[in-house]
Formats: sequence, structure tokens, C-alpha cells
Amino acid sequence: MLRELHSSPEKLEDIKEKFSVLIRELTPVDISKVEQELIQEGIPAESIQLMCNVHLDLFKKAIIEDEIQVEPWHPVHILVEEHRDMLNRLENFRKYVMEKVDDELPEELSKVLVYLDDMELYFQKEENGLFPYIEKHGVVQPPAIMWKEHDQLREWRKELKKLSENPNENLKQIKELVLSMAELLTDHIYKEHKVLFPTALKLISLEEWKEIRKAFDEVGYFSFKPSPFYQEEQEPEFADGLVNLGSGYMSPKQLKLMLDHLPVDITFVDETDTVRFFSENPDRIFGRTRAIIGRKVQNCHPPKSVDVVNKILRDFKEGKRNEADFWLKLGDKFIYIKYIAIRDSEGNYVGTLEVSQDIAPIQNITGEKRIYDDKNQEV
Repeated sequence: MLRELHSSPEKLEDIKEKFSVLIRELTPVDISKVEQELIQEGIPAESIQLMCNVHLDLFKKAIIEDEIQVEPWHPVHILVEEHRDMLNRLENFRKYVMEKVDDELPEELSKVLVYLDDMELYFQKEENGLFPYIEKHGVVQPPAIMWKEHDQLREWRKELKKLSENPNENLKQIKELVLSMAELLTDHIYKEHKVLFPTALKLISLEEWKEIRKAFDEVGYFSFKPSPFYQEEQEPEFADGLVNLGSGYMSPKQLKLMLDHLPVDITFVDETDTVRFFSENPDRIFGRTRAIIGRKVQNCHPPKSVDVVNKILRDFKEGKRNEADFWLKLGDKFIYIKYIAIRDSEGNYVGTLEVSQDIAPIQNITGEKRIYDDKNQEV
């Protein structure tokens, strides 16, 4: 059929109709492989471009017309709407660079690069919102494949940025790269609509979808702004012996161990200036005993420091500032101390967190370390 399109381009509409029937059994990747074989056979780039226009238009039409029945608040509805916008945006740019490049190429490239950067929000919603829930139900490979395609699109985005520094000189590479991106994105979305989303809708419960939607809201949106989602029911603070931390559940033992193994010392003082908690790290910088729990924080400092402590707490309570920091030398250590005002979702002051750390080892870091090694590991 593609050979027929090359030899008889005037039959475009007839071939398109035949193609629309065949396309139900193929993916964009299948067709791209055939097109690559035709290139190797010597068919001109113009004919290949015409074929790309046909198959990408048909797949885009199939995706856009795809009906996935979910409510407007639903995460799948949000992703479908973002898919439609991404397809239109990238396909329009592909046709621009292939068919009518003009003096506005640098500006058009700049616009599409901003859009591709914004697409990171789409990747993050799937990777950190949807995929973990699919994996919880034992389906691991499909999300892994989708994530790999996200990473490929990220790499091509970086490459396109480099090429955009000299767009006219790099026009040939830009055309090839944009075509690859359009084909991969089309195939990616096609697989999600036909495989990933139907699978997710069968496996994931309504309560889990609500949790995914909250995760989507935390990541954010770029091309499609969904209506606000309101979660009326209040989740219990404890369930099955686990503490509900909002972003996860932990047993009290796990929570305690995690806090005690942080690479910083932390102390929490409530809104009445009463010490409520401190981490019991093996190598605390400033000594603490459990006797300070329930004690006023002013009584935990030398008299000469109390005025400063009161000033910090007063400024936090009055909303004048949200943090204060200090640093000092103690022998070979260089201590960085930070006080952070803790406020609830409505902005009410609920206490102060003190965080202390020896940053001397951090100050000595140079270069990069990207490879794991077994050096200096103590067990």
C-alpha cells in the first residue's frame, strides 16, 4: 500500500481509506519499520514524508476519537486530554519543519522547546502517580516500557535543544529528530490507550484513583487544566497499626528508626514553646536527653541565648519570617543550624523545627560521583 502511494500519489484518498481499515491491526512502530525498509530501497524522502503524513494523521484520528468512558475528574480523562494536546502540538510542528520552514524557525523552535519542557509534568504524573498503582497490582512490565519511552523523549528533547542553537545549519537533523519524536509519541499514546489504560481501569479501585488524582494535583498540569477535585472524607490517622503520614503509611517503629537515621539532628518545639520530640541519632552534634521532653525550649538554652530564641519564635508566630539559620565552628566540625516555622494547610503556626548538621564533609566535595563503590562503607 505504501509502495502504491509512492507510485500513484493521486490515489491518496483511496489509499487512505484502505489504510484506515488496516491500521486497526498495526501500531505506528510497525508502519515506521516498513517506511525504513522503503527508504533503504531508495524511495525518495518526499514520498516517505507523504506516507508519514498519512499514517500519523490516521493514528492521531484514531486516538482522538477513542472513547474511554470515565468521569471528568478521573486521572485517565486528564491524561487523554493531555495526549490530544501533545499530539496536535507536535504534529503541527512536524508539518511546519517538513513543509514550510521560514525565517520564524528559531522562534517556532523556542516555543516547541518550552512546550517539551512543560511535558515533564505529564511524565511525572504517570511515573509518580499512575505507574506505582499499576505495579501494586502485579503489572510491572508495561509501566517500565512506558517509562523507557519517556526517557527516550527526554533524551531527544535535550538533543533538539542543542540543534536549536544553529537551526538553519542543523535543519536536516532537526527534521529527522522531530519525525522520530512524533512517531514515538504517537505509538506511545496509542499503546497507553489500547493497553495501559484499559488494564489500569480493570485493576485500580475507586479509592486508589482518588489517591492518584491527588498525586496528579501535587505534580501539576500544563496543557489541560482539570476542574478542582474535592476529597470530602477524612482519612484516619491510624490504620492497621500504621501512622497515616499523607504521603505514605509507616509503623511507629519504622517512623522512629527513619527519624533517628537522618543525616541531620532534628528537634521539634510546639506552638506553646514546649519541646515535643528530638531525634536520637548515634552521633548527635548537641547532646539531648529525654528529660527535655515537655520542657520549655527557653530553659534548654543558655541565658545569654534566650533573647534570640524568643525573637525567632515571636517572628515565626507573627508570620514575619519562616526560617532562620546560623553557622559556627566546633573543632573540625562546621555546624549549620536552621530553624523552620511549621504551619498547617491554613497557615496556622504549629511549632518550630530545629535542624543541625555538620557540613564540613559536604564543603569538601568536588567534581561528581555517579557510580556506586564499596569504599568507606561501615556496617
